[in-house]
Parts: sequence; structure tokens; C-alpha cells
Amino acid sequence: MNRKGIIKFFSYKLLRFIILMIAVAIFSFILLDLSPINPVTVYLKGAAVSEAQRTILNQYFGVGVPLHIKIYHWLLNLIQGDLGTSLIYRAPVIDVITQKFIASLALMTLSWIFSGIIGFALGVVAGKNKGSWIDKAVKVYCYAIQSAPSFWVGMLILMVFAVYLGLFPIGFGVPIGVSSTDASFMDWASRLVLPTLTLSLVGLAPIAMYTRNELIQVLSSDYVLFAKSRGEKGWNLVKNHGIRNILLPAVTLQFLSFSELFGGAVLVEQVFSYPGIGQTAVAAGLQSDVPLFLGIVLFSAVFVFVGNLLADISYYFIDPRIKENEFND
Repeated sequence: MNRKGIIKFFSYKLLRFIILMIAVAIFSFILLDLSPINPVTVYLKGAAVSEAQRTILNQYFGVGVPLHIKIYHWLLNLIQGDLGTSLIYRAPVIDVITQKFIASLALMTLSWIFSGIIGFALGVVAGKNKGSWIDKAVKVYCYAIQSAPSFWVGMLILMVFAVYLGLFPIGFGVPIGVSSTDASFMDWASRLVLPTLTLSLVGLAPIAMYTRNELIQVLSSDYVLFAKSRGEKGWNLVKNHGIRNILLPAVTLQFLSFSELFGGAVLVEQVFSYPGIGQTAVAAGLQSDVPLFLGIVLFSAVFVFVGNLLADISYYFIDPRIKENEFND
């Protein structure tokens, strides 16, 4: 691959990224503007105020301002790197997102790693033992977990391990009454176990099934049959001819799961009251915090785009021959 091809590749990706951000921003703003939730009513929570005070609040929240004017000013501020001020936290949106994302990053990173490793391992074991009880057990688990909503899985795990067995705290990021700066590592880690377990159990199913199917196809190919005729068998056969050929699509699928991981984290954080970006997004939507909600939407789009970009880049570390034309054409 030459330097010119690399520059062309990343220029194309950058152009797609800019178009994506503009489209996401505009459509999200339109959908929020069509929402029946009145931010002033939510902010007041039934409190009685004078008409003059309500007028001031309407001006502050942008109620009654034409949609195209709001979009124009918001995009103008966005270009300057200003996402606005959160109406809930009374702080810059970028600061709120950064603070909340640190908590979510630990949850999503651990879940992403565990689901990828365990899912790939289960897929390899099931594919090698096609038709056995192990294969059937893996398939039943994957079909069952993929048909179950992540919040339902989270509530089930919460009831079993936190309520009935009492092995872990019920939820929250730190103990009640303790600030995040005063909490110990074990206080934080113990509350991270169940949300991570939930996301991992849900996320490993597609990886396991995809890996199983790919390995079965590889093991039935002509070159594997030729290897068997030379005396290769068992795990040596799978290691030398199977894993090498299924690793690339498995890694690609793992990076492409960023969008599902982010969406699952939103629901799981609600179940466990985990103070991350997902719970913040729900609060911003319910309380009509437009600047914060739009900031989170843009951030999630960046998160998914980066995952797809890393999937493309990973091709060249695993097999440089893949997509060579995308760099050099």
C-alpha cells in the first residue's frame, strides 16, 4: 500500500464522518423539536411562577424559537466546538459527557473484551464439535440470549446475584452517601461486576454463532480435507487451518458491535442505576435537555464510527491483502 492510497482512504473516511455528523445533528434536532415534552414544564415540576418568569424561562430554553433558527445557531456553535450548556447539570455539555463517559468506558471496555474472547472461544468449541451436546448447548444459549432484551437479562441477574444471593450490591456506581472521590476501588469494582456480566452475556451470542458457522464452513473446505488426509486432526487442525481463517471476520464483527454495545449499555445502566453515559442520555431525553441529549447523540455517532474505522484498519494488521484496492484504487 502506498502513501497516496492511505491519504485517499482516510480522506474518504473523513468526508463520510463529516456528512454523518451533519445528518445526525439535523435529524436529531428535528426529532427533539417534534417532541411533546415542554422543557419549561419539566423544569418547573408543577411549581407556580408568574408569566414574566415563564417568559424568561421560555427564552432560556428556546421555546417558541423557529426550528431553522435553532438549528443554525446550534450548528454554528458546534463548528466552534461549543456543545452548549446542560439544562440539568448547569455545566458545559462536553464536561458532563466526559465525566459520565469515564464510568461507561470501563463498563463497555470490559464487556467488549469478555464478550469477544468468550464468544470466540465458545464458537470454536461448538464448531469443532458440530452436532455434539456442547454444540447444541451453545446454540440453545445463543438463540435464547439473542431473543431476550438486555434489560430483562439485567433484571434477572440483578434478582439472582444481588437480591436473592446477596453476593453483589444492587446498583449505583458507589455506595449511597459516599462520593465518587471517597469510594474505594473495591466499592467501585463490586458494582461493576453485574452490569459487565449482563453486557458480556448478551454480546457474546452473535460472536459465538458467527464463529461457529464460519469454522464449520472452513473445516468442510477442500484444503482442510487435504490436511486431514495428511494425518492432521483434532485441535492442531483447528489451530493451523481453522482459527487463522475465521479470526478476521470475528474481529471485524467484534468492532462492528460497538453500536449494539452502546445501545445495550443505555438499558443496562438504567437497570443497575449505573451513573454512565446511558443513564445520562435517558435523563436528558425525559427532561428535554436538548443540548445534552444532542451532545450524547453526536458522541454515540462518533463512537460507532470509530468502531467501524477500527474494523477497517484491523484488516491490514491481520491480513494486509484484504481490501488492498481500497487503499490503492
